[in-house]
Amino acid sequence: MTPKPLQDSKQPTDAHPNEYSHGNNHHHDDAGHSHSSHSSHNHSHSHTDNQRIITIAFAIIASYMVVEVIGGYITGSLALLSDAGHMFSDAVSLAMTLFAFIIGKKSATSHKTFGYRRFEILIALINGLTLLIISAGIIYEAVLRFQQPPQIATTGMLVISTIGLIVNLVVAKLMHGGDTDNLNMKSAYLHVLSDLLGSVAAIIAAIVIMLFGWVWADAAVSILVALLIVRSGYAVVKNAAHILMEGAPNHIDQSVIIKTLSAHPNVLSIHDLHIWTITSGLHSLSCHIIVPSSLTLQQTDALLSDLQHELQHLGIGHSTIQFESDLHAHSAQFNCDIANTPPVHAHAH
Repeated sequence: MTPKPLQDSKQPTDAHPNEYSHGNNHHHDDAGHSHSSHSSHNHSHSHTDNQRIITIAFAIIASYMVVEVIGGYITGSLALLSDAGHMFSDAVSLAMTLFAFIIGKKSATSHKTFGYRRFEILIALINGLTLLIISAGIIYEAVLRFQQPPQIATTGMLVISTIGLIVNLVVAKLMHGGDTDNLNMKSAYLHVLSDLLGSVAAIIAAIVIMLFGWVWADAAVSILVALLIVRSGYAVVKNAAHILMEGAPNHIDQSVIIKTLSAHPNVLSIHDLHIWTITSGLHSLSCHIIVPSSLTLQQTDALLSDLQHELQHLGIGHSTIQFESDLHAHSAQFNCDIANTPPVHAHAH
């Protein structure tokens, strides 16, 4: 984008640029609409769709969960019991996910200035950890069954696991229509997918036992499914932890941000740059930008509008930019070292 023409620098101003900063509440129009309001509408619409999908999925999973628990107990199959246990965790996971979407709609307060949207990330982290715990339990029980294989009612196991597969396919297809870029939604979706794999494993185990009499196949396929669940759970935990640690979004390149901001002729240098994710799909940036001391308030405002417009196109939905004069000393670091920053700034008198 070509920067907007700046107004005459000789116009009077009552503010110095090094004390001028703005957040995302500064609006600018582009082709007759505001980027931030459009993004907010899409975010809200996506949350509404996700909440509806999760509600329907929860009703289906919770209903069939009872059937699988009873069926697994009657047949004595570990593959079916583990699948039933995982379906129970799915129901809990979906309930927590639904709760997170509801809580996330609460407005920001003086104590929660970003609102409650990050609650979704906490639930995603819990869901990911649950996947890992379930996997560990399945592997432990499978090892015990290798040592003492039980008698398994393969016909009942096959029938119940087949029905379970159909249920999971319906729920998985339903949830795939939601916003799986949302980490909270993705964690719940992975719960359902891993449960679907559990149903497939139970079917395979039942067929193998019926054809060859290999009772150990039940435990073997359970371990295989558990390892696949570990992989999914680890990915969710890693992503959630990255967001909670204020990590930069993986798809946003800091060097591109710096290059884009620095391209403006009135940007002399940039430092104290931070990029982080508040919740899935909502990314923030703050930085200090050194500008010529001759800029007026109106010129600085025009510059801010240009820079925030560019940031919107790069996926930054909320930005806070502090302008500083080139007459003062500044840090040369793009990213500040908070650990070495004194908690109290002392003034010499």
